[in-house]
Amino acid sequence: MKRLAMVVCVFSALMFLGFTVVGPALADKIKVGIVLPLTGKLAKFGEIENKSFLMAVDEINAAGGVNGKKIDLIIEDTTGKPDVGRSAIEKLISRDKVIVVGGGYSSSVTWATIAVAQQRKMPFLVNTGSADRITEQGWKYIFRLNPPVSEYPKAFGSFLGNVAKDVKTVAILHENSLFGQSGSKKFVKKCKKMGLKVLIKEGYEAGAIDFKPLLIKVKALKPDLVYMISYIMDASLLMRQSQELNFNPKLFVGGAAGFTLPEFQKNAGAAADYVYSATLWTPSVPYPGAKEYYDKFVAKYNTPTEYHGAEAYAAMYVLADALKRAKTLTPEGVREALAATDMMTAFGPVKFISYGKKTQQNSLPTFLVQWINGKLETVWPKDVSTRKYVYPVPKWNQR
Repeated sequence: MKRLAMVVCVFSALMFLGFTVVGPALADKIKVGIVLPLTGKLAKFGEIENKSFLMAVDEINAAGGVNGKKIDLIIEDTTGKPDVGRSAIEKLISRDKVIVVGGGYSSSVTWATIAVAQQRKMPFLVNTGSADRITEQGWKYIFRLNPPVSEYPKAFGSFLGNVAKDVKTVAILHENSLFGQSGSKKFVKKCKKMGLKVLIKEGYEAGAIDFKPLLIKVKALKPDLVYMISYIMDASLLMRQSQELNFNPKLFVGGAAGFTLPEFQKNAGAAADYVYSATLWTPSVPYPGAKEYYDKFVAKYNTPTEYHGAEAYAAMYVLADALKRAKTLTPEGVREALAATDMMTAFGPVKFISYGKKTQQNSLPTFLVQWINGKLETVWPKDVSTRKYVYPVPKWNQR
């Protein structure tokens, strides 16, 4: 009885001091944290990534987990706000005792969360936040799966050089977020290198209800190309109002983000047709498991997926691979394993390298898609295309 009383006292004292006591029921689980926007204006992106993370972890656990241990995925909602993102990762580290964190949608929210991760020496695998500076700090605990936003237009640049050679002038529209500002500045530099004249680079506040004054201003400049960095609702409204104003540049191109989700076509309707977008992945890419991931997602959720989902799905497999190879199941052990990653995923090859100012950054090709008859088709490069591009794009009154 005395021994039992002593055990109870010690247990109670540990709980009082905030220590987590792991019993047999939890000893065979590995806690992994994920931060995503599950509510708020970015929820559609969070939803597709959340579903992909869950699908991947179910597959991994069903196949034996991590050396016999199940992954316990703890997903926290950032609501798309930096301060909430900071609180979410603090909870995962302090209360949930995770040993690695993944996710990271929206550059501004990701920037806030990775600062906490670096300070707390918690390895963080970013799979979507794309502002260049995320991997330009030399931070030891931060890794990024997806390319930085400056590299999104690589395939589009090739398309301009080989197909749309008559494009000479450009208008750039972007939301005033870290993602939009970073991407637009980098695209200006790309245009200059290609000999294209940037007529205007204009930012706007996300969630605007009337883009017509801005579009009228841009239309008067008669640009050949309009390049837009926008999330879903803004992207849809920009295209609908461009149609209403009969604004006919040679092509509209999205800088990924809101232009690739199925909701863009649903919201923009006919105005989405022939719009191009940069993208980081399509089901036709020649990576093992790419088409299988797409088909499984559609079968499970009865809705299509795209590059955001593929990023999350691949990131979960990268995390699982690092956990399997980690010498110790501790944040430091997982960090060392992530640094040594060299594997193929449905999103492409993953190896964290340093180049330019970037460290622990994965490097991948990008692709160009186009909405044709309500379907998102891969049009460039040719070797992965699902349909030939439509160029020149027909004017609104000729469709």
